[in-house]
Formats: sequence, structure tokens, C-alpha cells
Amino acid sequence: MTKRLTEVAKKAGVSEATVSRVLNGRDGVSEATRTAVLTALDVLGYERPTKLRGERARLVGLVLPELQNPIFPALAEVVTGTLAQRGYTPALCARTIGGVSEMDYVEMLLDHQVSGVIFAGGSYALADARHDHYRRLTDRGLPVVLVNAGVDELGFPRVSTDDAVAVEQAYGHLRSLGHERIGMVLGPEGHVPSRRKLDAMIRAAGWDEGDAECVERSSFSMEGARVAATKLVERGVTGIICASDVLALGTIRAARRLGRSVPADISVVGFDDSAFMTCTDPPLTTVRQPIETMGQAAVDLLVTQIEGAGVLHDELLFEPELVVRGSTAPAPGR
Repeated sequence: MTKRLTEVAKKAGVSEATVSRVLNGRDGVSEATRTAVLTALDVLGYERPTKLRGERARLVGLVLPELQNPIFPALAEVVTGTLAQRGYTPALCARTIGGVSEMDYVEMLLDHQVSGVIFAGGSYALADARHDHYRRLTDRGLPVVLVNAGVDELGFPRVSTDDAVAVEQAYGHLRSLGHERIGMVLGPEGHVPSRRKLDAMIRAAGWDEGDAECVERSSFSMEGARVAATKLVERGVTGIICASDVLALGTIRAARRLGRSVPADISVVGFDDSAFMTCTDPPLTTVRQPIETMGQAAVDLLVTQIEGAGVLHDELLFEPELVVRGSTAPAPGR
């Protein structure tokens, strides 16, 4: 108990006596100090006393699928900073292979009486995944915002990059360079953003719905992309649009292992414009997600719900930007 008082007092910037008064429900403590103590208790992972559990903390969960892909730390920086400016304490939950699952994080956040949760890259974007833990949030009436698409029937507010515009930009760029044989490396079947990108490509390129020759699926890893892209290159594709920068880097690796040059033989377009894409060899042409604007919008939507101002169920679509660098060039023979 003494250790807990010391840690909470240090975190909240108050005395141990003040922490004790808050935990015992005594008078003589300002509301701001009381909130600071309860938030410190939540952040440190201590359970609130039973009589205080009915009140939600000014604590907001941000659940990410990983931190190895640079796009997620970039989003976390925007969201956590914006939450702090709005008077909320962010609780970052990043999944790891064999570690804590998204479902487990939801349970932990519920136990800590969070005010709301922002998800990015979660199983809500996979049509075939289990969504029971999201429905638990709905049942509790907890404010939630999803970043980048999601299964429609969940009914949560969504902030997304316009995948159709992203593909139109990437496809138009490759076509302007004379590429006629253009393929795609997408995420798994059932991945909603990848499905949207494929739908846009079908419209832009006039593909048949069942035309799978120019499309390969992959997990969101460089090795998975290398395997997928190898098949496309062997089929004669000269331009490849990828569903993430990580997939694009795996695609470049595949081309080189096959003895092809990027961009002389194969042009590659990524998606995200995550950190260090200017430092790759060659620098990556990619479609930039407006992460700062999207992160701020996600926080605004969540805080609006928390403050009881209503829920916007429409999906907010943000336009991406094509950033041309060194991984694309005129098609061979042009």
C-alpha cells in the first residue's frame, strides 16, 4: 500500500497524504487534484477503490496493431499529443506477436474505466475476424473511433484515408509513365482498406472482378510482400501498387532478388509515406496519408462523444497525396 501511495503521489505531483484523502473519499481536495490522482492510478495500472470505479477516468485508450511499421508511431504521436491538449491522458496499447491481444487490451481498458478508445489497424478492418470485444464497448456505451475503415455493422465513427483516390493517383502516375501491365500487392482477404483499393483498381483499369492475375495478397510484412511480388514480376508486371510502404519495400526486395532493377525494370508505389521513405534505396514513391489531420479528427470525434454532444456515424474520408520519388520511372522501352 505504501509503495502504491508513493508511486501515485509522484505521478500526480501531490503528497502521499493527498493521495490517501482521494482514495478514501475525504473532503478537502480540489476536483483538479482528485482527477490527477485518479488518472495517475489508472496509468500506473492500479485498481480504483470500489466506490470510485463507477466514474470514468480522463483516460483514453489508443490501441495499435504494432509499432514496427513507422506509420503507427506517427499516428500515436499525433493522437497522444492532441489528447493531452484536450485534457485527457492517453494509454497506448500496442499488440505484439504472442503478446497481449486486442481483446485483452479492451478488457484492461474497461477495467480502468477509460473515457473512450481509438483503434487503428485493428481486427475491425477484417471482415472475417471476431468482433465481440467491440460489441462489448457498444454495450457499455463507451465512445469509440476507428481509424481507416471498418466493418459497417459495428456502427462506430470512422476516420479514413480515401482509398479510391489513393489508387487513382497511383494508377494514373504509372500509366503516365507508360506502364500497361500494372499489379497490386494487397493485404489479406477480408481486409476492408485493401478491398476498397481493389475495387478502385477494377474501376480505373477496367479489370474483371475475377481477374486475379495482377493481384497478390500478403500479410503486412516485408517477407510476405516479397513472396507476393515475386509472382507478379514473374508474370511480366512492370508497375506495382502496394497497400503499405512496408509491402512496397518487400516488393523492391523481390525485384532485386529476381535480378530486376527498381525503377528501370519495375516501378513501385507504396502507401502511407511513413518515416524514412526518403532514405530508402531508391527513395519510395508513395501515397501519403494525412496522418496529422486524421489523428486530430479522431480525437475531436471521440471528445465530442465523451462530452455528450452526439455521435457522427458517417465515415470521414481524407484525401491522400501522391509523393513522387525515385522508385518509379518510365516503363521499360519507353
